[in-house]
Amino acid sequence: MVYAEKLPPHDPDAEEAVVGSLLIDGSAIDRIASLVRAGDFYRERNRWCFEACEALQARGDPIDQISVGRELGLREHLDDVGGPAYLSHLVSTVPTTVHIEHFAQIVNRTATMRRLILAAGDIAALGYADAADTEVAMSQAEELLARVRGTHVVRDFVSLHDVLDEYLEQMGTDAGVLDRGTAPIQSGFPDLDLALGGLMRGDLIILAARPAFGKSTLAMNIARHAAGEGHVVAVFSLEMGREQLALRLVAAEAEVDSHLLRLHLIGLESTQSRVTNAIGALSDLAIYLDDSPAQTVAEMRSKLRRLHSTRPVDLVIVDYIQLISGSERRSENRVQELSDVTRQLKAAARELNAPLIAVSQLSRAIEQRPDHLPQLSDLRESGSIEQDADVVMFIHREDKYYNEDQWDRHHAADMDASPYPQHLVKLIIRKNRHGPTREIDLYFREKYSRFEPALGTAQPGA
Repeated sequence: MVYAEKLPPHDPDAEEAVVGSLLIDGSAIDRIASLVRAGDFYRERNRWCFEACEALQARGDPIDQISVGRELGLREHLDDVGGPAYLSHLVSTVPTTVHIEHFAQIVNRTATMRRLILAAGDIAALGYADAADTEVAMSQAEELLARVRGTHVVRDFVSLHDVLDEYLEQMGTDAGVLDRGTAPIQSGFPDLDLALGGLMRGDLIILAARPAFGKSTLAMNIARHAAGEGHVVAVFSLEMGREQLALRLVAAEAEVDSHLLRLHLIGLESTQSRVTNAIGALSDLAIYLDDSPAQTVAEMRSKLRRLHSTRPVDLVIVDYIQLISGSERRSENRVQELSDVTRQLKAAARELNAPLIAVSQLSRAIEQRPDHLPQLSDLRESGSIEQDADVVMFIHREDKYYNEDQWDRHHAADMDASPYPQHLVKLIIRKNRHGPTREIDLYFREKYSRFEPALGTAQPGA
């Protein structure tokens, strides 16, 4: 079949039915506002008529045959569409406006098919360009298709009754048990799960700290627990290589010194056995690592779509935000650029219906503050990070600012001073869209690359 000989998909009758319905009942435009746009019309004269209707609606003027004719005249399109005779023809062909939504959907569907054809041409051009990097070409092709999908999927108002019915349908037959695909993801830290209600699907969760505070380790600990519960986890590491991430997971699983593991200095047979068992356990988990540096969010989303089409993704980790490249239309304002990044990350979380944990750096301003407690304003090049995020969490460690002697001198006059907080961590929830903020105590077994719930100041094997 030679597609070049065929006209692009379109339905003149449906287009005329939409415009004719509006000429009969101008208020019907509200019923189709979310279904069709002016650019969806294939016939130019029908598009001009629809644009005239939209202009009248925007001004609050009535929409009828006379007002549309006057508007077309002002736009110098009345003669082009065929004059008042064509408007009369449109009215005569539509007996009722009852089916305007049906015809609007037809117009939108054929427009989507035309856009798909154009995208296919652009994808073919990418193929003929024979780029050196096939992954970039694939990403660009998927982005072209995603744009077509974005022009087709339209969300509109849904009644609270329908939303609650859907929620009840998602409830399992056992009391309070949600379907696996809709239930929150558990982090593995009971106090954190209690505070947040679990990691909510579609949420953008910011995990921030100063360098070397353990934010990447905590994110990977959460990833390990989620995967252990049978979930699929996708990890983008823009800073560390996948081998380093994998060894951190092995060290935490086997409880061996991550530094010695990296240097292959695990001589004891019992230790080697633990490492072997850990590798076996981790190999069965659905954790997917991507360590491509300087990616854009568009590239990440295309990779996530590919993975999601084969194995639905339940949790996404991005480490870390400040290393994400901006769009091709680079902005001279990095704050504005990162604001666009966080908006796209939030959109990715919504698209996948999965929580997305984005690791972020904190600015040096925190070090000038006497208590060193992080604030939302400390988010480096923050822009709208704190606005777009559903949850913002900070890792705070006193042992990073004082050694034991400094701590004792600093608290010498305080009879109720707590012992030196070595390895003790406060996970501070500064923003929680779903509930109150609070602080959670954790213990960091640093040499094992592992966080644990804090049971007290004395922990074994630290």
